[in-house]
Amino acid sequence: MGIKEQIDSSRIPAHVAVIMDGNGRWARKRGFARTLGHEKGVDAVRNTVEAAAELGIGYLTMYAFSTENWNRPKYEIDALMRILVDSIHGEMKTLMDNNIRLTAIGDLKSLPKKSYQELMHAITDTSGNTGLTLILALSYSARWEMLEAVRALARKVEANELKPEQIDLSSFTSRLATAGIPDPDLLIRTSGEYRISNFLLWQIAYTELYFTQTLWPDFGKEEFYQAILDFQGRERRFGLTSEQLNELEGKLRK
Repeated sequence: MGIKEQIDSSRIPAHVAVIMDGNGRWARKRGFARTLGHEKGVDAVRNTVEAAAELGIGYLTMYAFSTENWNRPKYEIDALMRILVDSIHGEMKTLMDNNIRLTAIGDLKSLPKKSYQELMHAITDTSGNTGLTLILALSYSARWEMLEAVRALARKVEANELKPEQIDLSSFTSRLATAGIPDPDLLIRTSGEYRISNFLLWQIAYTELYFTQTLWPDFGKEEFYQAILDFQGRERRFGLTSEQLNELEGKLRK
């Protein structure tokens, strides 16, 4: 029995987030330029998106470019933006054929004009699709996101439209970039690094974490399935005891 066949289709995570890491090291190990690693990483993106869609996962968030990545050498940033445009353009048929809706979070206006326009066109063109929602985190950082939410609430208070004591979890999360999207059930990070790297810090409060030594360009469907299988072997208690969780599940089944 293959890994995919071992997955319980009734316990598929609603939302999986992925930190795609290791493109540069993949290229360096082979004596190539870092940019070739990024180009090769596009294949891993395609494989992961296809695997998520096949399993019936509702949301897949992929950390494509952080605000800190703007500090990289210009030639690498230019290459990443070119790859972004080429990938979106080249994958449109796949997105449409597989009923995948594309969206994005982050400081999108900071992207180069061509990258931004191509992204917006793809988001508009796939907006009617009802299958997997693919979320690209671009020019994104969790600290930026939370500051933006705080500023939005502060403006409401300043305009006497909101009292400080009315600020609660709901009002705060509704102003995050992920408003309306369920928190990730599972976060996957490749390349052997054990960091969150400023990604969805608010949203992953109770997310299961899966780390793999595999460099991103080598990440394929089988390892994605393995991550899902590993997730299904865990008990998610959300602060409760195992006994409380079992009692709650028993009531829900009645």
